[in-house]
Amino acid sequence: MRITVASGKGGAGKTSVAVSLALAAGEALYVDCDVEEPNGALLLHPHVEWEEEATLPYPVVDEGRCNFCKACSEACQFHAIMVLPHKVLVFDKMCHGCGTCTFVCPQGAISETARSIGVIQGGKRDEVSYLAGRLNVGEPMAPPLIRQVKAHIPQDAPLVILDAPPGVSCPFVETLRGSDFCLVVAESTPFGYQDYLLVEEYLMELSVPFGVVENKAGLGDDRLRVHLRDKGIPLLFSLPYNQEWARAYSLGIPLVEAEPTICEGFLELLGALEATRNGRRP
Repeated sequence: MRITVASGKGGAGKTSVAVSLALAAGEALYVDCDVEEPNGALLLHPHVEWEEEATLPYPVVDEGRCNFCKACSEACQFHAIMVLPHKVLVFDKMCHGCGTCTFVCPQGAISETARSIGVIQGGKRDEVSYLAGRLNVGEPMAPPLIRQVKAHIPQDAPLVILDAPPGVSCPFVETLRGSDFCLVVAESTPFGYQDYLLVEEYLMELSVPFGVVENKAGLGDDRLRVHLRDKGIPLLFSLPYNQEWARAYSLGIPLVEAEPTICEGFLELLGALEATRNGRRP
């Protein structure tokens, strides 16, 4: 089962829930897809066993063969190539590595080389496996790295927990792709509620099964709970606002270790998620 843990905003507690869910499950694969700000390792504390460079194909123009016909720039939907009268400019940060320019060049003047966009690493903590990506500073596009991270997920992994980037932009969409269920972590604050609505709208538009974990309950108001009840959306778990838990988080201590009694609640949450895969309502 693949579960994407998402949130409408940063700081909602998504990573804390994702890591605690993996630790409570025991045999699970935790995948940190928030490649621009990966911090799951700060809570999971895995032993990193391997690391590899992630690359993206990048066009190189042989201007000795190029006749400056502009076929490449006209075909590039990302506007990553500009053809001047006697010069071809390639904007590496805009290039998606799709290979279209190489394919359409009538002179065969374009070849490809690899450009580093980040690193992928894997490891383990006890029974929990760890997989993550880290985007190079200055790289504008996270989805290509997220795709490469997800390509390392074993097909026979029984439980995969994907920690998605916050919000509903392209990195979240790429993380969600192929998941069986989306677990949305939402704050009960007015700001958190408004950002939650963006995630809900997107998931309902795509008919992706999802449920909600309320975090920091009691810090705001009850508008989130009222909304979920009125819309018939399952509230799967509620975590109260607790300063001691927040202090433990700041020290890199997972929630299930800071409060071992809550592990049972995460196991019940996993049971509810398994029920959705079997066609039952959580």
